[in-house]
Amino acid sequence: MSVTVNAAGRLDRLPICRFHWKILGLIAGGAFLDAFDIYLANGSVAAMVKEGFTDLRHGAIFVSATFVGMMIGAYAAGHIGDKLGRRYSYQLNLGIFGLASIAACFAPNIEWLIVLRFIMGVGLGAELVVAAGTLAEFVPPATRGKWVSLLAIIINSGLFAALAAGYWIIPNLGWRYMFAIAGVGALIVWFLRHRMPESPRWLESTGKLEEAEATLGAIEREVETRVGALPPVQRVVNLNVGTVPLRALFVPGMRGRTFVAALTAIGVNVGLYGFIAWLPTFFVSEGLSIVKSLGFVLLMSIGSPVGGLVGYLIADRVGRAKGIVLSALVSIALGWIYVTLRDPAYIVFIGFCLVTAIYTITTLGLFGYIPELFPTEVRLRGTGVAGTSGRAASIATPYLALLLYQHVGVSGVIAMVSAVFAILCAAILVLRVETGRHALEDVAPGKSDTAPLVQPESSTTRPSQSAPARSG
Repeated sequence: MSVTVNAAGRLDRLPICRFHWKILGLIAGGAFLDAFDIYLANGSVAAMVKEGFTDLRHGAIFVSATFVGMMIGAYAAGHIGDKLGRRYSYQLNLGIFGLASIAACFAPNIEWLIVLRFIMGVGLGAELVVAAGTLAEFVPPATRGKWVSLLAIIINSGLFAALAAGYWIIPNLGWRYMFAIAGVGALIVWFLRHRMPESPRWLESTGKLEEAEATLGAIEREVETRVGALPPVQRVVNLNVGTVPLRALFVPGMRGRTFVAALTAIGVNVGLYGFIAWLPTFFVSEGLSIVKSLGFVLLMSIGSPVGGLVGYLIADRVGRAKGIVLSALVSIALGWIYVTLRDPAYIVFIGFCLVTAIYTITTLGLFGYIPELFPTEVRLRGTGVAGTSGRAASIATPYLALLLYQHVGVSGVIAMVSAVFAILCAAILVLRVETGRHALEDVAPGKSDTAPLVQPESSTTRPSQSAPARSG
């Protein structure tokens, strides 16, 4: 009779304690710095244009180079994370990003900076794929939405932190120091992350049962020292399925999830980088100084962590799917109000609300909904495919946003974002899969969908939940 580690059942019954906060801190630390580095481009490109280091065309190439690297990094991280482990993947990408960021401080011209930005992008794209998927595998289902929202709040704060730092650093020290801060910080987190355990869910799914048992036992002992006797295990799930091919993402019962996950990532990227990332450049083009432009956007960017807070409040109540649809509809409405405004106070207020709504979509979609749609054995590859699709769309977005702005104005950019959000809403409503407050294994295909995954390449298949488990 088959014996299972039952990582899912044992992890999901653990009381929240210091262990979970440690996992959140180690994952969020690197992800925050990645977000900081992504968003430092906002003020840096505007400053580089102002001082003659580059022009708008090369600035667009600089932004696009980031997304080309992120597209490659997202796809590679999915394969590495599912094949070699979550911990290996996030250490590799953070090291790449940190070293490239430090090198960018010394770029002699825009061409070299574009090359280094591409390398940074590889690490940036990989980090965000691994972060949300890994955290979801450690936290219990009843509050998983709140935990991934906390991760999102920290990551979303990267926008505010980058703009706040740039508001003083760029005019006084120069844009190069922004890369230095991100690079040094990333290497510090890289060393701290050596203490983080591998995901027991992943270890069990790949057949590393002894390592999974040892890791899970250590986690349970750590939690037990904090909270006392652990509650009994309520369910048994055998995750050991062997090697599952990439085509599992495109079989009946999965292809709809993969499509919606990809569309969600596309919507998030178009909203963030087609509109928010270009705000400083738009304002400078309208005649504002660098300092005033960054100050304007700084006030609006407070909506980024607030969007994460909204996600925290509704993720486990309203649900991920419904929350994304509602936030997208609000974003569309606010976007069209925004383009009619002329008073600076109203522009800042409505802009704040619009940024909040877009970051609520980011919180619920990028950090919650997408990784939850996929079972453990293909979670990072599914998230990576979605991320790759989003980054691919973002490669064209800077050029399209600039073209629309030059010929139509900000309303053209809003129209582009609105169209993508409307398509996303329709796709989610058609899919009809809600992941909120369900165990990861309970929302896998075969539970809420009628068609199962393809049979894995090994002879081992997922046993029924009646298999005996090690009680831990």
